Amino acid sequence: MEIRWDILAIILGASIVTFVPRVLPLVVLSRLQIPDLAMRWLSYIPVAVMAALLGNELLMTGGKLTALQDNIELFAALPTFLVAIFTRSLLGTIITGVVTVMMLRLIL
Repeated sequence: MEIRWDILAIILGASIVTFVPRVLPLVVLSRLQIPDLAMRWLSYIPVAVMAALLGNELLMTGGKLTALQDNIELFAALPTFLVAIFTRSLLGTIITGVVTVMMLRLIL
């Protein structure tokens, strides 16, 4: 098998570009003492990111806001959220979401 040096250089470059932004903040921030206010503020980032992803996925189709009566995924999200809140089970939440979407598509 022949090694193409340009492809190898691209793979190495892509790995460095992927590795550095992930490791550099970890190394720098592990040596700093972050104030409690900043730590509390940073704790909200995962929730905000998840809300943005879910809001976009549930309320928009093709870059446009969907009508609420035609939005099967939004109706399926309601029981899925309830299962997630009350059971805290990832598997149960996923199964509830998939089964609910299947049933709504079958019925509607």
